Amino acid sequence: MPLLLITGYPSAGKTTRAMQIKDYFEKKIQETGSNLTVEVINDESLGLSKDSYKESRTEKMTRGEQISAVKRLVSKNTIVILDNMTYIKGFRYQLWCEAKAVATNYGVAHVGAPVDVCKEYNSIHPNKWEDDLFDALVFRYEEPNGANKWDSPLFTIPHIDKDISGEEMWNALVHRKVLKPNQATVLKPATSTDYLYELDKKTQTIVSEILDIQRDNVGGLVKLDGGNHSLQLPIDAVSLPELQRMRRQFVTLNKMRALGDDRIIPLFIEFLEKNFDE
Repeated sequence: MPLLLITGYPSAGKTTRAMQIKDYFEKKIQETGSNLTVEVINDESLGLSKDSYKESRTEKMTRGEQISAVKRLVSKNTIVILDNMTYIKGFRYQLWCEAKAVATNYGVAHVGAPVDVCKEYNSIHPNKWEDDLFDALVFRYEEPNGANKWDSPLFTIPHIDKDISGEEMWNALVHRKVLKPNQATVLKPATSTDYLYELDKKTQTIVSEILDIQRDNVGGLVKLDGGNHSLQLPIDAVSLPELQRMRRQFVTLNKMRALGDDRIIPLFIEFLEKNFDE
């Protein structure tokens, strides 16, 4: 039976969502009288420490443990939920291959939450991520893209939504029904490849311009995009990881909206300025 990956930033609420999904599936199993079971795999159940993500060697071992657990549990009568960041697309591809190898359905649930919200959750969590490790994992996070076969079907669950779109997940994973995109459930981006390319390219260009300007000037009003737009930079230089995190957030928020090409840069600059002020 299906393998469902839970992905998202550290402290985004992935385990909460995983348990909501598990409860929903078990309720459906009881209603339908099927002989299915639901298993949740996470680092806690495997006895894996957060410290294992500090070094590539130990992280590789951690991923090996997670894949081994998936292999042990995936069967025709078991729905497996991997409650993990699964933040590397190569790892998701590897898990997709494992699901394909045993001829079972597969899906990805992306728990979407802004970085500042995740930081707030992390600060009050009894088993919190260290600040430096939290920042490193956010920076390395490779967001799922429903256009990729290893990220599809993709279910996006905003952190502010109570609904997990359980029925759509159940139908897609158990009954192989085709999902209809909505705000909480997205199979594939409804926008063109050209738009996504422009969104990525133009936001990256602005980030590069800001980094170049900061080499000689720190803070103050600067001109960007050939002098067409202005941005008030903070006194303290903004680091590349911070700029890239903001860029990823903006891309995530707007990749389904199909902004006009002429609106991408001014809206991105406005987005940056608001984040600088916070």
